Amino acid sequence: MALEEYAGAIVLEVDGQEVEVIDVNVTSKTGRKKVKTMNRTGRAKGFARGIEEHDLSLTVAIPLSGDLDWAAIEGAKLTLYPASQGGARESYLDCYTVEVGSKYSVDNEARRDIKMESLRKVTE
Repeated sequence: MALEEYAGAIVLEVDGQEVEVIDVNVTSKTGRKKVKTMNRTGRAKGFARGIEEHDLSLTVAIPLSGDLDWAAIEGAKLTLYPASQGGARESYLDCYTVEVGSKYSVDNEARRDIKMESLRKVTE
């Protein structure tokens, strides 16, 4: 069995400043919805296409040099870089903040939990 390579670094770019991301969860919704009709079979016959949505949950470390105003972020870019040179990058563009939280623990550094939404996804 051969070794496999996986995605590498995750970088959030806000106003030209790069922020290292500790953890990210991406949920993409296709926007498709079931169309229910009245028919003899008693089941749905198809679906309608809708608007695609991308929800992002990020965890970042709080730097000592000064924290960003996470609640005011609009138009940010989140890029997932592949570990290998041949892989394609995934970028989520026009990201804006929906929720901001803080997390403190005994063993780790202080962290921020940020929920964002993205208007589009691009594979580069």
